[in-house]
Formats: sequence, structure tokens, C-alpha cells
Amino acid sequence: MDKTVDIVLIDDHKLFREGVKRILEFEKSFNIVAEGGDGLSASKLVKEHHPDVVLMDINMPEMNGIQATANLVSQYPDTYVIILSIHDDESYVTHALKTGARGYLLKEMDSDALIEAIKVVNDGGSYLHPKVTHNLVKEYRRLAREQSVTNSEEQITYEKPLHLLTKRECQVLQLMAEGNSNRSISETLFISEKTVKNHVSNILQKMKVDDRTQAVVAAIRNGWVEVL
Repeated sequence: MDKTVDIVLIDDHKLFREGVKRILEFEKSFNIVAEGGDGLSASKLVKEHHPDVVLMDINMPEMNGIQATANLVSQYPDTYVIILSIHDDESYVTHALKTGARGYLLKEMDSDALIEAIKVVNDGGSYLHPKVTHNLVKEYRRLAREQSVTNSEEQITYEKPLHLLTKRECQVLQLMAEGNSNRSISETLFISEKTVKNHVSNILQKMKVDDRTQAVVAAIRNGWVEVL
């Protein structure tokens, strides 16, 4: 039996909290031990319950989620924070990650993504919403072009890493870089979502990275995918 993952949920919208709780109740290994409506309550609840994971909103009264995350990371390093937000702008994401958040999800995510994110983060990894990943790598590309005055967009070449990945894995990697979820990739390639998960797992193993974000960033740096 899987070890129980104790979770604290911090969000000022009670209706949203109730929805998240209903989703997580379907996962037997998840246990919502406490919930709060503002950043100030986060430290108190973590101190009292010692959760494995905190799901944290950004925009809240009294203290926002970024400040609350900074406090938790410094005081309780064994508790991992996943940000839940409506903001997909890279400035929010980078600020949250620099503060110490292990994950960043948009509130438009589906239930499977939320469950997967909690499992990945609880195991010590990191997890970003696919749309967030896409925005980050676009910003990375923009900065890279600005820093390279000798290279124009037309001079940048893209080569599939066929020495490392299969043709199908190259397709999956490209779609990952475009911000597609596993479900979206399965619909695009007409394969099952389980098959997509297997391809993603193989890609991570072959590229020797821990998560999708690292895979996409490495692929961008090596010119293996094109991000428009």
C-alpha cells in the first residue's frame, strides 16, 4: 500500500477548496489534513500538522502565496509547496520557483494533472503545468535570441535527436515543448494516454532528466524542438 500523502490546502475561495478536496478524495493515498483561507494560516497549519505537500494559491488576503511559500520553505524544508494559480505569466512562475515552490499548476488543470503533480512533488521532483512550461521556454528562446546578435531566427536549425530517441518519442517531445498535456498529445497522435505516459517516461530516462520541464529546456538548448 502506498504511503499516505498528507496535504494542506490554502486558498481564499472556499468553493474552489471544496472542488479540489473532492478530486483528491478519489486518490486513496491522499489525506487532506487541514485547509486555510489566507497565507498567514499556512505556517500555523504546517506547524500543527506537518504535511508532506501544501497546495497554495497566490492571490490571497493578509499574506499572498509567494510570501507564504518563502516562509514555509525556510521554516519547514521537508514540506513541499505546489502553487495553484490563474496566472500563466512567466514572471509569476519564475518568482514562485525562485521562492522555493516545487510545482506550479494553473487552476484550469484537470484532475489527473493535479494528482500526478502531487505524486511527483511528494517524491522529490518538480511539476509545471504544460501551458506554463510552454510560456517559460518561449521566454527562454526570446532571451537567447537577444543575447546572440550573430544568430537570426532563420539561422537557427532544428535537428531531431534520432541518435537518442525514436521518431515517435521525437514527436512527443515536440508536442511537450508546445505545451500539450498527455491527453492532448494522445489525441494529436491518435494513441492512448497510457502510451503517451510510457513515451514520456522513456524520454526522461534517455535524456537523463527528472521531469518534463527539464526535458523541454534541454531539448530547446540542443535545438531538438522548435518553439514558435
